[in-house]
Amino acid sequence: MEKEKTSNKVKAHQRYKLKDGTIVPGCSTITGLRAKPMLIKWSNNLGLAGIDSSKYVDEKAEIGTLAHYLILQHLSKQKPDTSEYSPAVVDIAENCFLKFLAWEQKHKIEPILLEAELISELEKFGGCVDFYGKVDGVLSLVDFKSCKNIYDDHFNQIAGYEILLIENNYPVDNRRILRIGRSEDEGFEEKEKKDLSLQKIIFRSLLTIYHTEKMLKEQ
Repeated sequence: MEKEKTSNKVKAHQRYKLKDGTIVPGCSTITGLRAKPMLIKWSNNLGLAGIDSSKYVDEKAEIGTLAHYLILQHLSKQKPDTSEYSPAVVDIAENCFLKFLAWEQKHKIEPILLEAELISELEKFGGCVDFYGKVDGVLSLVDFKSCKNIYDDHFNQIAGYEILLIENNYPVDNRRILRIGRSEDEGFEEKEKKDLSLQKIIFRSLLTIYHTEKMLKEQ
């Protein structure tokens, strides 16, 4: 697997490769094949308010990237470097981080994998798992989201992560998404799933579409 080196500020576009060198898609690329009506509506509303949605997304993405970084550095017991970010972005991201710490205090957290890039040789895709480890003694897959809501599509994405974990011999007993708001208005939210069997069907269907369309282009 190949990963470009970059600064903390810009997360590199991950390239996943099979053992034979074949480049394969990531989980977010696969689930991105599906239309997201809520995002279309959201973008339209920003336009009506006179806000450039691309600039708005870039700013929010930067906050989200830094919040993820702060959480992962904390869990791996490393000191974060925020020097490349503006004070305003650092302030908001640290607000997100404090929400995570409040959640962490209520649980016993034992990381096994952090921001782990995994490959499925069988199903030909890859993905980056935010957290895999024990949460209160239960082997758990945890995904961190810095957004306003948790959508069904988020669980379709982590269904892909679970497929990757299982193929790589990491059993999963619990799946949860932590939505860490970037402001007081966005708050904090946690959702758990005991089973992602149906979401795996959706994910594998999208994966089939991806590989089929790729074959059509290569004809």
